[in-house]
Amino acid sequence: MNKTKVRTRFAPSPTGYLHVGGLRTIIYAYIFAKQNKGDFLLRIEDTDRERFIPGATEKLINILPELGFKYDEGPILKNNTLISKGKFGPYIQSQRLEIYQKYAQQLLEHNQAYYCFCSSERLDAMRQEQMKNNMPPKYDGHCRNLTAAEIKAKLDAKTPYVLRMRIPENRVIKFVDLIRGEIEFNTNDIDDQVIIKSDGFPTYHLAVVVDDHLMQISHVIRGEEWVSSTPKHLLLYEYFNWQAPQFAHQSLLLNPDHTKLSKRKGDVAVEDFLQKGYLKEALINFIATIGWTEGSGNEQEIYSITDLIKKFNISRLTKAGAIFNLEKLDWINGYYIRQMKIKELNNLCLPYLKTIKPDISIKLAEKIVTISQERLKKLSDITQNIEYFWGEKLDYPKELIIWKKSNQAQTLENLIKTEDFLINLPGLCFKNLKRLEKSVINWIKKNNYGVGDILWPMRVALSGQQNSPSPFELAWVLGKKETLKRINKAQTKLKVY
Repeated sequence: MNKTKVRTRFAPSPTGYLHVGGLRTIIYAYIFAKQNKGDFLLRIEDTDRERFIPGATEKLINILPELGFKYDEGPILKNNTLISKGKFGPYIQSQRLEIYQKYAQQLLEHNQAYYCFCSSERLDAMRQEQMKNNMPPKYDGHCRNLTAAEIKAKLDAKTPYVLRMRIPENRVIKFVDLIRGEIEFNTNDIDDQVIIKSDGFPTYHLAVVVDDHLMQISHVIRGEEWVSSTPKHLLLYEYFNWQAPQFAHQSLLLNPDHTKLSKRKGDVAVEDFLQKGYLKEALINFIATIGWTEGSGNEQEIYSITDLIKKFNISRLTKAGAIFNLEKLDWINGYYIRQMKIKELNNLCLPYLKTIKPDISIKLAEKIVTISQERLKKLSDITQNIEYFWGEKLDYPKELIIWKKSNQAQTLENLIKTEDFLINLPGLCFKNLKRLEKSVINWIKKNNYGVGDILWPMRVALSGQQNSPSPFELAWVLGKKETLKRINKAQTKLKVY
């Protein structure tokens, strides 16, 4: 088989959502393929029927292009029907059962696999005994040397069975991992792996080897949990007399407390992060650089896919677990948000704004987005503490209006001065945020007023909040009429002694 062309794949199980660890595999496999002018494939590994979730395959097919990863071959949806794009299909394992059965029979014929008729009760008892004796759990070879007559009798009696691969004894299996270097295993520590289950479906181990070979995969990039399975896969390549691909086992994603990233401790689904308002570009940037740096002395944090294709080197991935630092993701996401044009950002924020104000106008939404852009860490933050923009009645204590260096009477006087100034300010000033701010600041300086004495009560009058955007931003969003109305109401509060 010709494996000179680089071909990588993402081969998820359709279990309901795309794990961020899966996205990491997508990123590295896609980048590596594109760096080498190769192909990136999608394959659905759905042979574990107990974990299969209807509709999950379609979700995976849709989310890859949504994230910007266009695969060269794989299953696609056409008129709501799954079909194969590429010459090595089908790309869904449950549609390839005859292929796996063919190769399993070949292993049987060459005595490289055998029938195992052990019941689940016997296997459970065996494992319990091994645990009691502090032995590693491993099949004891009970069916390894059954005679042809014994096998025929059990098959004739329709005794349930699985097929196991025959692991040779006293051999050392070595391979060079692109991330971890040379790794070796002794076959005495390797279990006689089940390759065909009692339901006729293959296990991951047989299916992945057959598919990677037939689909001409040159580089397998996957998580470190598969390191211990690699010697079994290499033996299967040897049994079939096939050339094995190169392997790269990336480190696990970890929580800050160094535990494995899991749904029990927070979000792990890409869909959840997107729904919360993390941009796909930021999520990809963040995940691609977890446990990877361009080189010593390089402090670059922001990478586009184009940058990554140019600069990424798989050998620079760390072997140690990579910490999923949510604060770092927030920082990166905030950076991408700040680079966006207002109209584009408004389109993304509008669905979140409509959850709290269904009839919000595009104009008001765009103004809120404009003054919030610098502070947003994620799109959903746009809804935080903004109800005062359309609140009919602002409920706040009059004490909040008073600047710390002032008193009630002086604050009332300053609000009256502010109202008089704004009344005479041309309406056009309220249509331009910078012009409005400049006008108010110049008036304060010209009259030698204290900045806090004027701006603090003005801001509280407009928002009713201790923490809010600047009074200029508030006045610009509210407009002249509403601004004057709220300042007047604040005066009324202060007039009540």
